[in-house]
Amino acid sequence: MSRITVIPFGPQHPVLPEPIQLRLELKDEKVVSALPVVGYVHRGLEKLVETKDYLQTVYITERVCGICSFIHSVAYCQGIETIMGVEVPPRARYLRVIWSETHRLHSHLLWFGLLADSFGFENLFMQIWRAREAVLDLQEATAGARVILGTCCVGGVRRDIDQTGRDLTLATLDKLEQDIKKIANPILKDYGVQQRTVGIGRISRELTYERGAVGPTARAAGIAQDLRQTGYAAYGELDFQPVVETAGDCYARLQVRVREMNQSIELIRRALERMPASPISVPVKGNPDGETVSRVEQPRGEVIYYLRGNGGKNLARMRIRTPTFANIPALLAMLPGAELANVPVITLSIDPCISCTER
Repeated sequence: MSRITVIPFGPQHPVLPEPIQLRLELKDEKVVSALPVVGYVHRGLEKLVETKDYLQTVYITERVCGICSFIHSVAYCQGIETIMGVEVPPRARYLRVIWSETHRLHSHLLWFGLLADSFGFENLFMQIWRAREAVLDLQEATAGARVILGTCCVGGVRRDIDQTGRDLTLATLDKLEQDIKKIANPILKDYGVQQRTVGIGRISRELTYERGAVGPTARAAGIAQDLRQTGYAAYGELDFQPVVETAGDCYARLQVRVREMNQSIELIRRALERMPASPISVPVKGNPDGETVSRVEQPRGEVIYYLRGNGGKNLARMRIRTPTFANIPALLAMLPGAELANVPVITLSIDPCISCTER
């Protein structure tokens, strides 16, 4: 008679570079249930905000997560602008889209490389991260930094993209598009990858919705939900449509992210083509007095910022709900019934970011 064995997966694991532990209950080699254990990297950033000027807080929000740092600052700045009634210039809204999408490319390519590494494709891992380096070089050329840009501010952005930067961006995107095609096709069509992903970690559309999943995890299960549809920044002027698959398995989540990389390239091209001439920021006077909820789409899904000001220079409260926090309940529904050998790939398929989650 087989018995239940409990083993820890994480917080240190060669395939899972995130400080989360899953306590797996196994019957033979199959997962019966999983319990998440978090709390390894709590940094107290939300409390720190209460001691800083609301303008300084932009820099704190960028450090919630390095991989999607600019999008965090967009969410925060949009919330403060809503409270204070600040209207952002049109060109700044387009620039926010451009740097948000380069961060999405950066994030998806980083994840894609880690996935290739989990399958043992060391060469493909290096090829994918070489393509990611081109995105980081582009961010440095246009914004002055490779990862944490520091360009988003309350009232707009701090830097512009001139004609030289525009030409460089378009040339980089053309090469990146070809690189992604060369890299993605071998992985998507590989028999071994399909054996490890097709039908693995499957979750139904209904259960995905009940568990509150967001981002590619939700869209891979047929839920056409993407905050960019609301038209924040300049997305409402760029003919955006969400990328959706229906299988709800690891392969579908891989397909969604590959298609989103190509979509990000096209969105940046459209933004550069349609970006109007205008100032890139407006002066902001006074302090925030009121409360709001700001929502934007990160690479992993919807992030929510709750902001409350009381008329002083410091915020009274900032609360963040990140997409990984929303996707962990869906992950716990994917794992039961899976083979132990597939747990790393299933966990990676939601692209977890625990530093975002714990702050």
